[in-house]
Amino acid sequence: MTEREKIVVIGAGAFGTAIAVVVALENRHDVTLLGRDAALMEDLREDGVHDAALPGISLPDSLHYSAEPDVLKDAGIVLFAMPSQAQADAARHYGPYLAKDAVVVTCAKGIDQSSGQLLTDVLEHELPHHPVGVLSGPGFAADIAKGLPTAMALAAADAAVAERLAQTISGRTFRLYASTDRIGVQLGGALKNVLAIAGGIVEGAGLGDSARAALISRGLAEMSRLVVAMGGQADTVRGLSGLGDLVLTATSHQSRNLRFGILLGQGGEPGSFHGGLVEGAYAASVASRLADGLGIEMPVTDAVAAIIDGRLDIKTAIQQLMTRPITTE
Repeated sequence: MTEREKIVVIGAGAFGTAIAVVVALENRHDVTLLGRDAALMEDLREDGVHDAALPGISLPDSLHYSAEPDVLKDAGIVLFAMPSQAQADAARHYGPYLAKDAVVVTCAKGIDQSSGQLLTDVLEHELPHHPVGVLSGPGFAADIAKGLPTAMALAAADAAVAERLAQTISGRTFRLYASTDRIGVQLGGALKNVLAIAGGIVEGAGLGDSARAALISRGLAEMSRLVVAMGGQADTVRGLSGLGDLVLTATSHQSRNLRFGILLGQGGEPGSFHGGLVEGAYAASVASRLADGLGIEMPVTDAVAAIIDGRLDIKTAIQQLMTRPITTE
């Protein structure tokens, strides 16, 4: 039994709210959901539901809400649950309020587009005095908030920090596995979104389930090549944050990245997707550039990036992928 902690989740979107809900439901810790919209936070407090993000799901009475960064001053664990491209700005905004011994955990699945850095590197640059971990793996926000069984990975550079975080945040329906491979866990989370877009293109274009299976397996090989080249562990790719998350996001229509890919496969334009570009759309171009710089072949990722950028049409992309030189498995 871990001692009672004060935990703050920054970001009142679907995933941030879901994480706050599942930890608060255990009633073992003091959990606050922190958002910038004061009116929204007051509505959540009064109504006990977040219809915009998690419709029909009741929020626990034990969960607190705030729009005031001062709530961070005595929090031991702070989860950054805003989108990947907003993490650096959030760190600069909230950093001055963090307790000196606070551990920061990024919950976004992406790569910083402007710098090409992993999010733990971005946060360590902005928050140099705080240990930084990453939470990733196969877990849709609605499933987590409903208390459906979910398992994810939590990685930190220090094994003791990773184990402490995993023990503290885990509950009866939300199980976290500790890791020290932050590179593998983050690249798995970012690249599975790219590959989910590819899976959606396969579905939208009517290419069949066999094509989807081939895509998942070859996409996993791409993911492994980049993870190892960047200093991560191949075994991580075969775990929750790699294979597990890829299977979930490339096959379930709960995945926004998959639905985005379906739109593209049906001939739609990226800008017409409801809610704007998805995380995988940002990660595709960054991952493609990283792979090129490292001399790594990632044909599926390259194709997705080119399709989104308007440099390649889907028919030509499929022809190029299917006429690549035959190699060994």
